[in-house]
Amino acid sequence: MKKILSIITLTLFLAFKSAEDKPHIFLIGDSTCANKNPYDEPETGWGQVFPQLFTDAIEIQNHAVNGRSTRSFRTLGHWKKVNDQLHKGDYVFIQFGHNDQKESDTARYAPAQTDYRKNLIRYIEDVQAKGATPILLTPVMRRKFDESGKFIDQHGDYPKVVREVAQQFHLYVIDAHKESQKIIEQHGVDGSKKMFMIFGGDIYKKFPKGLDDNTHFTPYGARLMANMVADEMVKQGNPLRVYLKKTEFNDKYEYELPITYRPAFRKDTFNIARYGAKADGITVNTKAINQAIELCHAAGGGTVLIPKGMWLTGPIVMKSNVNLHIEKGSLLQFSRNYDDFPIVLTTWEGQESFRCQAPIGGVDLENIAITGGGIIDGGGDVWRAIKKEKMTAGQWSKLIKTGMTNEKKDTWYPSEKSLKGNQFPNAGRLKQDSVGTYSIRPSMEELNSYKDFLRPNMLSLTRCKNIILEGFTLQNSPAWTMHPLLCDHISIKNVTVKNPWYAQNSDALDLESCRNGIVEGCNFDTGDDGITIKSGRDEQGRKRGVPTENFIIKNNIVYHAHGGFVIGSEMSGGVRNMFISDCTFMGSDVGLRFKTARGRGGVVEKIYVNNINMTEIPGEAILFDMYYAAKDPVSASGENAELPIIKAEPLNEGTPQFKDFYIKNIVCKGAETGILIRGLPEMSIKNINIENALIECNKGLLCVEAENINLKNITLLTQDRTIGQIQNSQNVTLDNIKFSNNTDIFLKVQGTRSKAIRLINTDISAVKNGMVLGEKVGTGVVVRK
Repeated sequence: MKKILSIITLTLFLAFKSAEDKPHIFLIGDSTCANKNPYDEPETGWGQVFPQLFTDAIEIQNHAVNGRSTRSFRTLGHWKKVNDQLHKGDYVFIQFGHNDQKESDTARYAPAQTDYRKNLIRYIEDVQAKGATPILLTPVMRRKFDESGKFIDQHGDYPKVVREVAQQFHLYVIDAHKESQKIIEQHGVDGSKKMFMIFGGDIYKKFPKGLDDNTHFTPYGARLMANMVADEMVKQGNPLRVYLKKTEFNDKYEYELPITYRPAFRKDTFNIARYGAKADGITVNTKAINQAIELCHAAGGGTVLIPKGMWLTGPIVMKSNVNLHIEKGSLLQFSRNYDDFPIVLTTWEGQESFRCQAPIGGVDLENIAITGGGIIDGGGDVWRAIKKEKMTAGQWSKLIKTGMTNEKKDTWYPSEKSLKGNQFPNAGRLKQDSVGTYSIRPSMEELNSYKDFLRPNMLSLTRCKNIILEGFTLQNSPAWTMHPLLCDHISIKNVTVKNPWYAQNSDALDLESCRNGIVEGCNFDTGDDGITIKSGRDEQGRKRGVPTENFIIKNNIVYHAHGGFVIGSEMSGGVRNMFISDCTFMGSDVGLRFKTARGRGGVVEKIYVNNINMTEIPGEAILFDMYYAAKDPVSASGENAELPIIKAEPLNEGTPQFKDFYIKNIVCKGAETGILIRGLPEMSIKNINIENALIECNKGLLCVEAENINLKNITLLTQDRTIGQIQNSQNVTLDNIKFSNNTDIFLKVQGTRSKAIRLINTDISAVKNGMVLGEKVGTGVVVRK
C-alpha cells in the first residue's frame, strides 16, 4: 500500500513540476478578452479562444474580467492573483482601455495621458520585477460606422499611450486597435455584424429580445481577434511564436486556416402539415411548403419542418433566417412534371443562361440552413440524356422504349424538346451584342421549344451569406447537385449525394466564386465530378473576377465520380487558399483533378493537400491538365487516348495559370497513371510540390511543359519499365524516388526546352534522346540541356 501511495505521490509531483516548468501566458484585461460562462452564449472573449492556437508546451491563463479598467483590475484584487503566480520566463498580455474611458465611474476612470499611462507602467514594473515579460495590446475597436459607411474610432488617446509606453520600455506591442479596425472594415457595415453581439430575439436564452451590442464578440469575432494577435506575434518575431500550433499544411499555423461563421436560428417551428401539405405522394405541396417558409421568414425566422412521410412538391424558394429541416424518415420528392418548373435567368456552367427553376433555390439571402436526416430526390431521370456506351445492352433496349434517340442512335433523350435543345447551339445561353456584352436573350418562344433540355441544378444558392447544409441526402439530381454561387460563409457537413454513375453533369458539389467555408464528413457517389471548385467561365468569369477561396475540405469520401477533388475547368475568376485533408476516393475516375483550358484565364494558386487515400482509380491518381477537352477522363472503348500535339500560342487574358501546389502523404492502390502534369507551351505549370506518396499504377510520371517541380519520397509501383517522361520542363527535382523491383528502369527526358533535371538518391537511368545520362544515379547528378 505504501508503495502504491509513493507511486501516486511521485506521479502527482512530476505532473505538478512539469506544469511549473512550462512557461505561462497570463492575460489581463476587460470583457473583450475575458472568458464567458455557458449561459452568456454567444458572447465570447478573444482570450477564451486564444489557447486553441497554442501547443500544450505552454500554459495560458485568462484572468481578464468583465468591466475592468487598469484601475479597478488592481483595486479589486485581480492583479494580486496573477502577480503571486508570476515566475521568470512567464509573459503577461496587458490590454485595457474600454472601461478606463468611463468618466462618470470614479472606480474605473483613468485619463489616458495621466492615470492610464501610470497604471500601465506600474503593471510593467511589477511584471519585470518577477523576471517575466510584459506585452502590451492596444484596445480592440468597437464597431461604429457613420451614415456614409466610414468607420469611426471611439478610443481617443488610449491606443496612442499604449504605443508610447511600449516604445519607452522597448516592449512588444500588438496594435489590436489598428488591426481590429482593418478586420471590421474588411467585413463591411453589414458583414461585421456577425463579429459582434447583434441578433434578433428568441435565438439565445439569455437574450429573449435580441441584442445590439457593438463591443462584445461572438465566437466568430473572438476567433478573428485571437488570430490577429497570433499573426502579429509571428510578424514581430515574438519568441512566443514557437508555441503556436502548426498544421499539416506546409508549415501553416492553426490561426492561418479559414474560419467559417455559423448562423443561429429563432426558436420557432413551422410544420408544413399545418399549412395544408399532405404526405400522400400525390398532392403537389409546392404552395404549402413555400407558404410555411414565407410565414417563418416574416416572423423573424425559425425552422420549417418537413416531417416523416413522402412529400411531393415543385420548386422550393428559400428565405432569409429560415432553417428547412428534413426530418429523418421523410422523403421530399420533386415533381417530374416539366410544367412545375418555370424558365428563369440563372447560370449554367459558369455563364449566364436561362434554365428551368431549381428544385431548391435562393438568391440574395442571409442566414439559411437545410438540415436533418431525410432524403431529397430531384427527379433527375426525366431531365437527363443518357449515352448508350454507359448502358448494358439490356438496359439500353429497355430505355429506348421510352423517349427518343438522336440520329446516331447513341444517345437517349427523355422527350422531343430535350433532343431539340441538344441540337440547338448554346441553347438557353445569352449571346454577345455588337459591343461584346452578353445581353441578347433568346425569345421565350425559343426557350419553350426546348424547355425540357434546360435541366436545373438541384440546390442552387446565389449571392447568399451564412449557409448551413447538414445531415441530409440528395439524390437523383437533374444536373449539378449543390451549387452555391457567389456565396460567403458556407458550412457543408455530413451531406450524402447519390446520383447514377451515368448521370451527366451531376457534380455532387460545385463551389463557384465562393468565399470562406468548410466541407466535412460528406459522402458523394455521382456521375460527374465529386467535390468541385469553380469560379466562372471564360470572359464572363474573368469579368466577374471573384475567386473561390478560403475553404477547408476534410474527412470526405468520394466513390464513383469523374474526379474526387477537382478544380476547374471553369476557374476563370481564380482559386486560392484551399486546404484539403483526410479524404478517401474509391473508384473515382481521377483522384486529384486540376483542369483548365486556353480561353479560361484565371490563376489557381496556394492549394494545400494532405493525407489522401485512393483505390481503384481508372485514370490518374494526380492530374494537372491545362488542355482539358471536356471529355470523360477515362476514354471509352475505341476512343483515342493519345495526348494531342500542343503548339504555343500568344499570351493573353485567356491564358490560365496553375502554381504553388503543396501535396503530401498520398496513398493510391491502383491507377492507370500515377502523376500527370501537362502545361501549355506558352504557360507552364509552376511550383508543384509532391511529397511522401506511394502510388501503385501502370504508368508512373508524365511531366510536360512544367517548371519548378519537386517530387520527394515517392514510390511508384509501375508495370512499365519506362517509369516516367519529362518533356520541355525545367527545374524538375526527383528526390528519393523509389520504384518496383523491375531492373533497368528508365526516365525519358525529351524536348529542346528540358533542362535542370535533378535526380537525388534515385536509382534510375535517365535517358535523353537515346543517350544515357547519369546511369544508376546515386546522389546529386544533374541532367542539363
